[in-house]
Amino acid sequence: MLDQEILHFSKNLKSKFLSNYNIKKLNWFNIGGIAKFYFKPDNLNDLVQFFQNFGSKVNIFILGAGSNILLNDELFDGVVIKLGKNFSNISLMPNNIIVAGAAASDKKLSDFALNNSIGGFEFLSCIPGTVGGGLKINSGCYGKEFKDILVSVQVIDKKNGLIKTIPSSKINFEYRKSDLHKDYIYLSASFKGKKKKREDIEKEINNMKKKKIISQPSNIKTGGSTFKNPKDQTSEKVWELIKKSVSLDTSFGGASISKKHCNFLVNTGNASFKEMLKLIQFIKKNVKSKTGVTLETEIEIIN
Repeated sequence: MLDQEILHFSKNLKSKFLSNYNIKKLNWFNIGGIAKFYFKPDNLNDLVQFFQNFGSKVNIFILGAGSNILLNDELFDGVVIKLGKNFSNISLMPNNIIVAGAAASDKKLSDFALNNSIGGFEFLSCIPGTVGGGLKINSGCYGKEFKDILVSVQVIDKKNGLIKTIPSSKINFEYRKSDLHKDYIYLSASFKGKKKKREDIEKEINNMKKKKIISQPSNIKTGGSTFKNPKDQTSEKVWELIKKSVSLDTSFGGASISKKHCNFLVNTGNASFKEMLKLIQFIKKNVKSKTGVTLETEIEIIN
């Protein structure tokens, strides 16, 4: 009955709304199954209307760039939402403040800041995600995180469609997480940088990219950093713990460990969700056994 209501509602939308949609190609691991419904809102009104009607009635998953998730390859009994291009706009405001839509890529935001000679956004050039995803887990690299430049975030409550703006001072950020309510969906955010010479920004970005090329795998099917650095348990990096605890030749089907950076897991062929999950659990178990450290995943696992 609910499915029929959703289908009837979708006929009045201007945005893309599809049934039985394959989401395997929408994430970096290239693992996934069929979503009962796939919704790509290209305007705020369609998104608000959907949440007001169905936000508290159906399973909802918000998909960004798909760079840090592992999706089940069975049926997702709900609605996968991927914000459309109108949620990726970026604007320059007075006082070196940049407003970016949640669907904008981190690289796009970094490039925009570069083109306007605004520093502080350089680290975003090396994060393969969207602004919304970065806000959700307080993404970061090379000593900087989203919280360091955030002024405020605009969210919509998926349970009722209400929109609110939250200043960064009201958000408690920690390493790869925040205390923002799980029902909040990010729409846009305001960030503050500082005036800086374009050539100095370019130099910093190029240095970061060189470090990344040397240390991290690229052009492969991976979800990025798999585990968080366990800062409260040891001073060692997570890759050091994995390297001393697990053979890097370990694999389950098409799920294997990158030789270049062992905190990156790779789909070398046609790995299944169960194979990748088995590899994650194997690493966690062995690191715990060998070092006593309990690892926590950085990638989001959608069962």
